[in-house]
Amino acid sequence: MKRDFASWLSGFRDSIANYKYYINFEKIYHNVDSIKVELNILNSLLGSKNIEVEFEELINKYPEVLKCIPLLLAVRANEIYAIDGDGEYLFNFKEMNYSINDYKMFMHKTGLFDLIANHIISNLVDYATGVETGLDSNGRKNRGGHLMEDLVETYIQKAGFIKGESYFKEMYIREITGKWGIDLSAISNQGRSEKRFDFVIKTESMIYGIETNFYGGGGSKLNETARSYKTLALEVDTIDGFTFVWFTDGKGWNSARNNLEETFDIMDNIYNIKDMEAGIISQVIK
Repeated sequence: MKRDFASWLSGFRDSIANYKYYINFEKIYHNVDSIKVELNILNSLLGSKNIEVEFEELINKYPEVLKCIPLLLAVRANEIYAIDGDGEYLFNFKEMNYSINDYKMFMHKTGLFDLIANHIISNLVDYATGVETGLDSNGRKNRGGHLMEDLVETYIQKAGFIKGESYFKEMYIREITGKWGIDLSAISNQGRSEKRFDFVIKTESMIYGIETNFYGGGGSKLNETARSYKTLALEVDTIDGFTFVWFTDGKGWNSARNNLEETFDIMDNIYNIKDMEAGIISQVIK
C-alpha cells in the first residue's frame, strides 16, 4: 500500500533535543579544572589598587598564569591576534613572545585589567565557568547534527542488532566492499568517489546502507540532500544485495517539500521518527 506523502510529512517534529543537547557540564567542569590553580592565583589581583605592578610581579613569579588569559576573553586558543594604531601583535599565552609591558598593554586594551581591578567580578573561577558555559552553547550545532544519528542508533539496537557484529557505524564504500565483497561501483562513480554511510546493517540476505539527518530549519542544503539521495536511491536499485535506507525528520523539510516528495515517490525505504517508533526497522530490515 502506497503511503501518503502529506500525511507522512505532517508527522515531522520541531525538535529532537535531548537533555545533553543544551550544555555539556562535564566538559565545562573539566576545562575549568585544568586551569583552576592559575585562576586562583590570578584571583589575588581582584580589586588591586596597583594592578599593572602587581600583574608584572605575579607573571614573573607564576608565568603559567598566562595560559588562563584567553579563556577570560572567551577564546579557545593559545594565541590571540590584535592590531591597532600602536602596532600588530600575535600574543602567545603558552610561552611569552613579547615583553611584560606588551602583555600589560594587552590586558589594559582588552579591558581585563578594568574587569579585575574594579572588582566587577568576585571570583575568576566562577567567571571562567560562566564563559565556558557560553562557549559550550555554541557547540549545540555540532551536537544537533548527531542527535538524529544517536536516535536512529537506539532504534537499531532495539531491533536487536549488535554494534560491531550486525551493524556498523560510519562505513565507507571501500570498507563495505572489502568486508563483504559486494560491488558498489554504481554508487562510487566507478571507484572515483568515497561515499560514507552513517550506519550499515548486515543480515543473512542483505546489506543496508543507512543515512540519517534532521532539519529543524530550512535552507538550500535540504534541496541538495533530497536530490542527491534520490540519485543514490536510483543507483542502489541497480545493485543486488544492497538496500539504501534513509531516516529523516524535522519541520525544516516544509521549505523543501517538493524535492523531498520527489525522492519519497521513488524511494521505498525513507522513514521518519514516527515510523521508527512504530517498529519500522524490524519490519523492513531482515
